Amino acid sequence: MKTSAKVFLFLGILSAVHNVQAGEGSFQVLPEPQIYGGKPLMEALRDRQTVRSFSSKPIEPQVLSNMLWAAFGVNRRDEGKRTAPTALNKQNIDVYVLSSSGVWRYDAVNNRLILLSQTDLRPLLNSQDFATKAPVTLLYVAGNDIVSGMHAGSLYQNVGLFCASFGLNNVVRRMDKDKLTKALNLPEGKEVIVSQSVGYPD
Repeated sequence: MKTSAKVFLFLGILSAVHNVQAGEGSFQVLPEPQIYGGKPLMEALRDRQTVRSFSSKPIEPQVLSNMLWAAFGVNRRDEGKRTAPTALNKQNIDVYVLSSSGVWRYDAVNNRLILLSQTDLRPLLNSQDFATKAPVTLLYVAGNDIVSGMHAGSLYQNVGLFCASFGLNNVVRRMDKDKLTKALNLPEGKEVIVSQSVGYPD
C-alpha cells in the first residue's frame, strides 16, 4: 500500500472531523474524550497487567481519544492542568503515536493529532513481533533530565489503568532509544524515554 494511501486509511479510521491535507504537518481532530465509564478504580487496579499479545484490530477514534486524554489530557481547562502530574507543572513531556500510517504527536490542548512523518517506525521498536502487530504504540518524549522518567511513569501508568478499565492489552517496553530519537528527528535535547504498545486482546 502506498504511503499516501496508508495515511488516508488511518485518517478514515479516525473519522475525521476536519478535512486534512496529505503530508507532514497535517492534523486530525479527535472526538471529544468521554471522561465517564469504565471499571471502578479498585477493579482497574486489580486487573492492571502487562500482556504481550495483540490483535491487529484498529483502535476506534473514540477509544484513542479517551486513552490519550487519560495519558496526558487537559482535565482542568480553566487552569490548563493535566491528568498526570509534572514537576513544577512544567508539562514538559509529549506523547507520540506510532501506527501503520506514520508518527503523530498528541496536542492535548486542541485535542488533535499532528502528523510528523508518514513512515511506519514500529519495526524500530525491536525484533519482537507483538510490537509491530499492536495497532498503536505510544512514545513518551522529554528532555534527558532527572524528572523525565518520573513523568513518563505517571503517563504510562494512567494508560495502563485505562487499558485495564476498558479491556485493552498493553506493555511498557524498552527499545533502541537512540535509533528512535534519530528517526523522529526530535528537537535537540529531547529523547524517547519509554514506549507503550496498546491493542485489543488477540
